[in-house]
Amino acid sequence: MADKLDSLLELLELKDELRTGWVLRGIESPESVAAHTWGTATLCLFYADRADVDRDRAVSMALVHDLAEARTGDIPTRAADVDDTQELSSDEKERLERAAITDLLEPFETDEWLSLWEEYEARETPTAQFVKDMDLLDNCLQALQYEREDRYDETEPNDAFTEYENLDEFFATAAPRLTTSVGKLLFEQVKTRYEAEIGRDCML
Repeated sequence: MADKLDSLLELLELKDELRTGWVLRGIESPESVAAHTWGTATLCLFYADRADVDRDRAVSMALVHDLAEARTGDIPTRAADVDDTQELSSDEKERLERAAITDLLEPFETDEWLSLWEEYEARETPTAQFVKDMDLLDNCLQALQYEREDRYDETEPNDAFTEYENLDEFFATAAPRLTTSVGKLLFEQVKTRYEAEIGRDCML
């Protein structure tokens, strides 16, 4: 039981682990990883039926998909070339996260949660592909919300965001990675709202 509590306490640090992409963009009071997890799980709750995937499995997968970041921190995926923008390769990122989540889930003495994480990472099943799309959609919805609330200063120089204006990068990152029809439809709806907020087409 003590080991379980130790893991739980470490996992709950995700409530305070800020999302790196928003921090780099200079968002005022950016969301935590736990807040993003809740957003992704909520989208899965509402849209799983439309995607014809099991709702409970999708929500469960969403809840575990970023647990490793309690130990590794949030390593962002950038819209520009990966080699130029990430300190870690995708393979190294996956290795670190796999080691972290395996260790964090070990005290719970079940392979169920780790299997869900592995399924999500592989992106080979309809459920994993749907959950990934909802993960990307949550980013876009959050960008729309930050734009509406004027939570950043687009005129301030920012070395981390030189290729894209405003919060365009988050849409540019998501667009080519969406694989489900429901994900693509929701993306277009959110992007249209975002473009209306900034008064122009975002650069994709």
